[in-house]
Amino acid sequence: MIASWRFSALADRHRALGSDLEDWSGMGTAWSYDKDQTEEYLAIRTKAGVMDVSGLKKVHLNGPHAQYVIDKATTRNIEKLKPGRSTYATMLNDQGKFVDDCVIYRMGPHSFMVVHGSGAGHEQLSMYAAGRNVTMMFDDDLHDISLQGPLAVDFLEKQVPGIREVVYFSHIQTTLFGKPVMISRTGYTGERGYEIFCRRQDAPEIWDTIVAEGAEMGIIPTRFTTLDWLRAESYLLFFPYDNSEMYPFDDEGPGDTLWELGLDFTVSPGKTGFRGAEEHYRLKGKERFKIFGVKLEGTDPAPEGAPLMKDGVAVGVVTIGMYSPLNAHNVGIARMPVDCAVEGTPLTVKIGEAEVPAIAHPMPFYDVEKKRRTAKG
Repeated sequence: MIASWRFSALADRHRALGSDLEDWSGMGTAWSYDKDQTEEYLAIRTKAGVMDVSGLKKVHLNGPHAQYVIDKATTRNIEKLKPGRSTYATMLNDQGKFVDDCVIYRMGPHSFMVVHGSGAGHEQLSMYAAGRNVTMMFDDDLHDISLQGPLAVDFLEKQVPGIREVVYFSHIQTTLFGKPVMISRTGYTGERGYEIFCRRQDAPEIWDTIVAEGAEMGIIPTRFTTLDWLRAESYLLFFPYDNSEMYPFDDEGPGDTLWELGLDFTVSPGKTGFRGAEEHYRLKGKERFKIFGVKLEGTDPAPEGAPLMKDGVAVGVVTIGMYSPLNAHNVGIARMPVDCAVEGTPLTVKIGEAEVPAIAHPMPFYDVEKKRRTAKG
């Protein structure tokens, strides 16, 4: 395991399943298990899987200026965000370039929790919190167990009355197996799922009980990197792996616009005053590339960083690829020129010495209307 400064209470569970606990965002995270990853992918798509995503960073903001901090640091207007609801947002730098994404949970009138990944979200929030009437606390005691898949609601219904009424991007304070938790109708899989926020001391019992009692329903532990297969189908970007921090431009430093990433929807209509706002609006129509999908022939998935070719010339890169035996498609997320990001554009992907025929394809590839993740009842 790479030296980490954050530790999951579930580390021993992951080691028992064969993980060496690779580092992600400062926490030893289960990137591998001693079993077939296809089984985990199929479980989440057809039944359910349980995953430790405690490596996400949880930041509590409380006080009269908490909303000010979030309004300045993120792209969302949260004035109308009700307690018990959440929203997906992005954060920009002064150049209007993406530095992190997050989910903002409103806990009360002056109380929020911001959950983000490995980008500069904590630094951004800290910058605007300085000198303001707000407390800001980084919370690594709070663990995040993600239960994802179509049977997740059936499993939780046995323990949590009213769980079916918890709509997409909302959360409830409740108990699970007698332990206090917050259950959020969110996830990163493209399926109906839930994130269970719990105390460190309760995480092992909650995890073990889900694994033991969920087994008869086909619910199994799943590694963190199974998310790559799921997100490739569902158009879910992962910082920095889809970004210029990983694939820098030749003539300038890293940094992508929301227009290039297809994340401009995260800016609330008419919102100004957030960091990078003027540059964000100025850069509309000046895209240097586009994030777009590719669909390959055959069943060999494109490896991370596979060159994207057009007429024998490298024009982009596939940031993540996967083949789905369930949906019988070989797909990936790619960074490509704007004029190539048109459905049906003929391309090839270089895999080893071979150039595999491919076409540009809109995303998501799976559940295009997003009815599964947003299902009610």
